Amino acid sequence: MQTTINHSLNFAGVGLHSGRPARLVLQPAAAGHGIVFRRGDVIGQDASVPALWSHVVRAALNTKVENADGVSVGTIEHLMAALAGCGVHNVLIEIDGPEVPILDGSALQFVRGLIGVGLRRLDTPLDVIQILAPVVVTHGDAVARLDPAETLEMDFTIDFADAAIGHQEKQLDLANGAFVRELCDSRTFCRQADVDAMRANGLALGGTLRNAVVVDGGAVLTPGGLRHKDEAVRHKMLDALGDLATAGAPILGRYTGVKSGHFLTNQLLRALFDRPEAWCRVPGDARIAARLPGAGLRRNDLRAVA
Repeated sequence: MQTTINHSLNFAGVGLHSGRPARLVLQPAAAGHGIVFRRGDVIGQDASVPALWSHVVRAALNTKVENADGVSVGTIEHLMAALAGCGVHNVLIEIDGPEVPILDGSALQFVRGLIGVGLRRLDTPLDVIQILAPVVVTHGDAVARLDPAETLEMDFTIDFADAAIGHQEKQLDLANGAFVRELCDSRTFCRQADVDAMRANGLALGGTLRNAVVVDGGAVLTPGGLRHKDEAVRHKMLDALGDLATAGAPILGRYTGVKSGHFLTNQLLRALFDRPEAWCRVPGDARIAARLPGAGLRRNDLRAVA
């Protein structure tokens, strides 16, 4: 069955790239509504922006969605990952600025809020996207791929010259609360040299050592260090789940990312939906629903990372 949240949920903070304060209010929504942002600060234009792959526009180091009037919302990936990982299908997200707050750089605070308010089942069946054939896109040495699988599986590989990150690999079956236990607290990361370059170009204006893991060679500059030895690859998987959630329905398939990022994952979804023989919509019966991210999620899953 489709779901929404039991009641409204509030968040506030600054945008990572804009540095602007923003307030979010997540509101319950009816079946079939999907995930939609509504800009409360926009007057005289369409303020609604669907969180769908077809509305994603290319942006530096984040996922941004935009409507036909040019109204946009950026850095949606962590919130989208939390919604997907907690099994939320319908929600109206009221926001009074152009960028989702970065909070601590992970999806943890969103997940805490969603588990706290709980979900309401809606009396409408849930369709899922079943991957039927391999789909792959590349950009240089970066690869993003979808293959058939019985659950949403993920396999991610990253390589960075900085010894604090280096080569990392992780594989995960995202069913049954795995996102909450394994990924949701992993923070966005960058190199100090990248921070300097981004700020010189008007980006990362809201970034601090409190909302990102910053490394310099073999050193982790963020106080308290890493939450996981492989926090970087875990965060890339978090991002990928959020970007895949713009498909508009849960995906059953295996996602493989090699040095992949937001742009390439969106290109993968575009390639997928350009190939009708590579996917199909299937009814999310009880057997399928039990294999989706968020299925079987318990409060104890959050205690593992709280």
